[in-house]
Amino acid sequence: MARLNLKVIEERVSPLAGRESYDREFIFNLLLAYGKPQSSITRLRNGDLNVAADPVSETAQKKVVYFKETDGDALEILESLKKSPDVVRFSTRFVIVTDYFELVAYDTKTDETIGFPIREIDQHFTFFLPWAGMEKAQYVAEAHADVKAAERMGKLFDELLNANPDLLEQPHGRHALNLFFTRLLFCYFAEDTGIFSENQFTNAVGSHTLDDGSDTAEFLTDLFRALDTAQTADKPSHLAAFPYVNGRLFTMSPDHVVPRFTKKARHELINAGKLIWREINPDIFGSMFQAIVTPGTRSDLGQHYTSVPNILKTIEPLFLDALKEQFNAARDSVKKLEALLERISAIKVFDPACGSGNFLVIAYKELRKLEHAILERLAELDDKHRVLFAESKINIEHFYGIEIDDFAVEVAILSLWIAKHQMNAEFKDKFGVSIPLIPLKEAGQIMQGNATRVDWNAACPNDGGEIYLIGNPPYAGSKTQSKKQKEDFKYVFGNRPHSKNLDYIALWFIKGSDYIEGTRSRLAFVATNSVAQGEHVSLMFPMIFEKGIEIGFAYTSFKESVAE
Repeated sequence: MARLNLKVIEERVSPLAGRESYDREFIFNLLLAYGKPQSSITRLRNGDLNVAADPVSETAQKKVVYFKETDGDALEILESLKKSPDVVRFSTRFVIVTDYFELVAYDTKTDETIGFPIREIDQHFTFFLPWAGMEKAQYVAEAHADVKAAERMGKLFDELLNANPDLLEQPHGRHALNLFFTRLLFCYFAEDTGIFSENQFTNAVGSHTLDDGSDTAEFLTDLFRALDTAQTADKPSHLAAFPYVNGRLFTMSPDHVVPRFTKKARHELINAGKLIWREINPDIFGSMFQAIVTPGTRSDLGQHYTSVPNILKTIEPLFLDALKEQFNAARDSVKKLEALLERISAIKVFDPACGSGNFLVIAYKELRKLEHAILERLAELDDKHRVLFAESKINIEHFYGIEIDDFAVEVAILSLWIAKHQMNAEFKDKFGVSIPLIPLKEAGQIMQGNATRVDWNAACPNDGGEIYLIGNPPYAGSKTQSKKQKEDFKYVFGNRPHSKNLDYIALWFIKGSDYIEGTRSRLAFVATNSVAQGEHVSLMFPMIFEKGIEIGFAYTSFKESVAE
C-alpha cells in the first residue's frame, strides 16, 4: 500500500470524530485510518494478533499499540501501563487508555503524553503519525496546521479581492490589506489563547454584523479603534469588553482602510475563527500565507519556511550549546547563575533576511526556556530568588531583522509578540506567575528594506555587545539572478573587484563579515551548498578570511525538508 500523506490521513480520521458513542471498534477503525492492512486488523479483532494481558478490556499488537478501555481514572491507568512488562516486551509504540469519553495516549519513543475528548480525535491526529510511517518531528504537525490556516485565509483573501477589485491599485492598498490580515491574525490568536475571552472576536463579528456583510468593514473599523483605546468609557458599549492592546498594532490612519465585505467574505471570516489558532505558528503561517497571495507559488505551500530542526542546526552551535554548558557548570552557584541570567538578557539576535520571523521566534523561545531553567534552579538554591519571577529579562526589543516584504515585516513583529505570549504561558505553568502580554509594550525591531542596500548597523547597532546573526538568506545562481539582483552586487561591492559568478547569498556573507569584523558578534546562515563548492571557495571566502574571520562550524549537505 502506498504511503499516505497528511491530508489523506486527516480525511480518514475525520469520520471518527463527533460521534454520539464509542466502543472497541474505535481502535480498529483508527488503525485502518493510518493505513494498517485490513487483514491485520481483522486478525487483531478476532484475537489472532492480540497479545494483550486482558483481552476482555484490552487490545494490543506488537510494535503498534496497547489499547485499554476503562471506567476508572484513565491517566492513572496509563501511568501504570507505561511501566508494564507487556508494553516493554512487545515494543509497543503507543499506549492508549479511554473511557470512551476522554482519551489519553503515550508515545513510548518520544516520551510524549496527550489527552483530549475522544470526539476530538480529528484535531489530534498528528500525534499518531508514526503509524503511517511519519515520525513526529515537531514541525510536521505545525506545518500541517499552518497549511490549513493559510488555505482558509487564502479563501478570505480571494473573496476580498473580488469585492475590492481596485484595492491593490491604490497607493497604500497593499499595505492596508497586509496590515488588515495581521490584525485578523492577532485577533484569532487572542481569542484562542486567553488574551481575549474565548471566541470573543468571532462571536462579536457573528452577532453584531449583518449576514450580507454590508456592515462588516464598519464594525471591524470600530473594533480596531476600540482595541487601540485605553479607557473603557471611551469605547462603544458593544465593544467595551475588548481589552486595550496598544503597541500601535491597531492604530488607525486614513491609509488603514478595512476592505469591503460580501456575504461570502463574512462567512469566510467567521469560519476562520473555528480553526485551533493556538496550535498555529504565526511565523510559519505568515510564510505560507505570503505564498498564497503571491502569484505562481500557491501550490508550493510548506516550502517557504525553515524547519525548526534546521534552525536549531544554526543557533545551537552558534550560541545556545555554549549557554547550556555554562548553565550546567553554574548549577550550584547562585552568583554564576545570576551572571548567566544577566548575560542572556543582554544578547541581541539579528536576522538580516528574516521573512516572517521564524529564526527570531525560535531563538527567542530557546532563550526563554533557558531563562526558565535558570530561575527554577535559583529558586531551588534560595527561595528569595522568586522575586525574579515578576517578569522576563529576555526582551523582544533585542531581536532585530531586515525584510523586504511589507506583509512579512508585520507578521515578524506579530510573531514575536505571540511567541512572548506563548512563553509567558509556559512561565505561568511552571512558576504559577502570570505575565500579561497586553497592553503591548516593547516590539521586535524589524526594518523593511533590501538587506543588500540597508546599513546593517542602522538596523541593529553593533555596540560591541554579544550579537548573533542568523537566518536563511535568498539564493540565486549567477544565471538565474534578476537585473535588480545583479545591481545589488554593484551596490555592495562598489569599486571592489568581484566575480560575476557569485551566488546571490554571497552578499549576506560579505555584508555579514563586514558587520562582525573586529567585534564580539558571530554569524551563521543556512546556505546553498554551492557556496562551499567549486569556484565559490576561491571567489568568496578569501574576502572573508582577509578580515581575520574564521569558520567556527559547518555541516555536510542536508536536505531542507518540511512536512509532506
